[in-house]
Amino acid sequence: MAGQISPTRSALLASKASLKTASGGADLLKRKRDALIGEFFALVRDALAAREQLGSVSKGAYTSLFGAKAWDSPEAVESLSLAGTGDYAIDMQIESIYGVKVPRINIPERTQQANFSPINVGARTIQAATDFGGVLEAIVKVAATETKLRRIGEEIKKTSRRVNALEQVVIPGIQDDIRFIRGVLDQREREESFRLKKIKAKLEREKEDADKAPQGGQHGSAAD
Repeated sequence: MAGQISPTRSALLASKASLKTASGGADLLKRKRDALIGEFFALVRDALAAREQLGSVSKGAYTSLFGAKAWDSPEAVESLSLAGTGDYAIDMQIESIYGVKVPRINIPERTQQANFSPINVGARTIQAATDFGGVLEAIVKVAATETKLRRIGEEIKKTSRRVNALEQVVIPGIQDDIRFIRGVLDQREREESFRLKKIKAKLEREKEDADKAPQGGQHGSAAD
């Protein structure tokens, strides 16, 4: 960049301003990255807890399912599973975490009202259906938490790349420009100082020569 920049004082001031802006931007980005990293690790704990909960409720639900098939017959369980189909509504909103858009999902409370007739349906089959409703909730929680985790992780990577670009490319480039401009200006100042000294020395010699010049011509004319 040194060959493309004009080595003037105005360019030096502009480069100093750019350096200040770039340094300030890098500091802001590092603070944002640090805050996102803290949020990331908090979400890691939430994601692990959600995964653990999913594993627990899934284990219980499959235990209930095996019991229902053994006591109420596979046909009864299959009949109930077909009767129990329907939509699962969730309330999803978008929130911002340090500028990162992430989903916030509110899981509605399950009602005990069934959309099937309990006639000829065993208690174990109904319990299995209830337990698998809990599995569905756990899956939604895992999906919501891990979506946040992924998006914040991507933002951390992007922010880190921007910090690295500023600290390793942009700021060193501006610093090189400043050194180049200062070097040229210092050289010009030294050359100008040397030129002024030569002029001063020449003027002093001329004055000395003038002072030493004979004044006889002037006295002779005065005698006449």
